Formats: sequence, C-alpha cells, structure tokens
Amino acid sequence: MFDRAELIAACKAHARVVRVVIASVQGSAPREVGAAMLVWDTGQSGTIGGGVLEFELAAAARTLTKDTRSRHALGPDLGQCCGGAVEVLSEAYDLERARALPDDLVARGPEPMPLSVKRMLKAARNQGQLPAAQLKDGWMIEPVRTPDQDIWIWGAGHVGRALVDILQHMPGYSLTWADTEAERFPDAVPECVTTVPATDLPALAAHAPRGAHHLILTYAHDIDLGLCHAALTRGFASCGLIGSATKWARFRKRLAALGHGTDEIARITCPIGDPSLGKDPHLIAVGVAYRLAQSTQTIPQRLETRA
Repeated sequence: MFDRAELIAACKAHARVVRVVIASVQGSAPREVGAAMLVWDTGQSGTIGGGVLEFELAAAARTLTKDTRSRHALGPDLGQCCGGAVEVLSEAYDLERARALPDDLVARGPEPMPLSVKRMLKAARNQGQLPAAQLKDGWMIEPVRTPDQDIWIWGAGHVGRALVDILQHMPGYSLTWADTEAERFPDAVPECVTTVPATDLPALAAHAPRGAHHLILTYAHDIDLGLCHAALTRGFASCGLIGSATKWARFRKRLAALGHGTDEIARITCPIGDPSLGKDPHLIAVGVAYRLAQSTQTIPQRLETRA
C-alpha cells in the first residue's frame, strides 16, 4: 500500500524524497507490485527486493530531476537470478506534493484518465473494496495505507506473548498490551508495543479507543467477562475472546443479564483465531493475524473518483 504518512514524514525530515515503486512484474522477481522504497540524499528506507536493482535505482533516485518509468530485465541487464522483468516508477516529492496526495487511492498517469481506470475507482467506491496495486492502461493505482489501527491485547500469558510476537510484524497496527501486574510481562518487549499494567483491567478498557480491536485472554474468567462487558459498553472494531464453547455459552448468558442485546454479544468472536489450526499459541496467533489482515481490505464509502 501507498504509505502516505511515511512519505510526508520523510519529506519533513529530508525535504526531497524519491519514492521508487514496483509498477508491474513479468515472470520471476524479488518483490511484488506495490513494493516501494523511499530514497533521499543520505539514506533510504523500505526495499524493492535488494541486490543490484535496488542499488542502481537508489543511486539514480538521488539525481532524479523528474518522474520516470523504467523497465529492467533482471537476468540479462542486472545478472540477478530471478530472470523476470519489472517496470519501476520513480517519483520525486517535496512536502507540498506529498501532502496534496489523496488519503484513499493514489492514481496517476498521463491525461486524460482512461475509462477503465475511472470504472475501477468507481467500483472501489461502490463496493468498498481496495483494488490491488497495479499498472492499468498507463496509470499506476495504489491504495493508501490507513492510519494504524489500535489492537489491545489483554493478558500476557502464552497466547498473549505469541500474539505480540506475530502481530508486531504486521504493518498498520498499534499494539497495546495490558495485564494486572508489570511482572506478568516478559523482560524483553518489542519497542513498538506499549505495555500497561493495571490492577483493574475492565476499568482500563472503558478508556480504550472506540475503534480498537480487542483480544481478551487473561488468566481469569471473571476478568475476561468484565473485559467483554466493558468492550460492549464502550464499543469496538472487533473483539475476540479465547475460550471453549462451554465458556462462551456461559458468557453469553451473563452478558445478556448485564443488559447487552443478542446481536451485540454476537459481535464478540469466540474462540479467536482458526480452530482448525490447533491450540498451539503461535498457531492461534497466526489465525488471528489472518483474520485481522482480511478485515483491513476495505475502504470507506466516502471514496470519490479522482483524476
């Protein structure tokens, strides 16, 4: 996805930044369409696959005077093992140009905009589905990465640790990890994860963002129930509870007694992950990560077609 926020931040820090993106791929290539890197005078971030291709394009980006599109045969031209070919778009940005980018879909190419591109953007608006990054009739189309979504992980046991281990590598999420005592967290916690020890977790949940994703897996059923009650009261993007069918049946009754409607209670997913993968903590985490990734492949209905 087109990381607009990252590009703006890079332009603030370095003034002039070139974004190099894979526009199309034929045959075997190191990276997929949409893979991108940012290049400035003294450094770069991201990768389009490494090796000779990346080195040469980064060097060219530092002397770039205008947007360019180039084709590279990886075997004959660069001596890489892949043997396929890629088309690459290199675009120079300053802060003004970066800030002018739309915040949903970035589509650019020679005017006028082809009818096929107009139809694709219209379909995206009507269906709420993100199109894949692609070069279509001379126009490069990329969905914009949305601001990081909040994930709150409740519980620092085996499954909580596996979730952090997996989810910390997923782009587009901000992780908050809560438990009742600081000692319950591992000694080494990834820098991208915020830990919050709180003796009353349900009270803390009442202050979580209303659009957060919640994963509830503490050491005590009464805490889990309190967290479900707090999440239903506060509102959430999604909520998952670890547990058996028996636990969930009991929770449904108790949540109903607390005043929550059947439809609202049904928004909580129990069990979390993909039960067919098994109960190993990391396999549960993989299932959760897959579901979260699927849930992000939509765009707001406010999307408008742009030239």
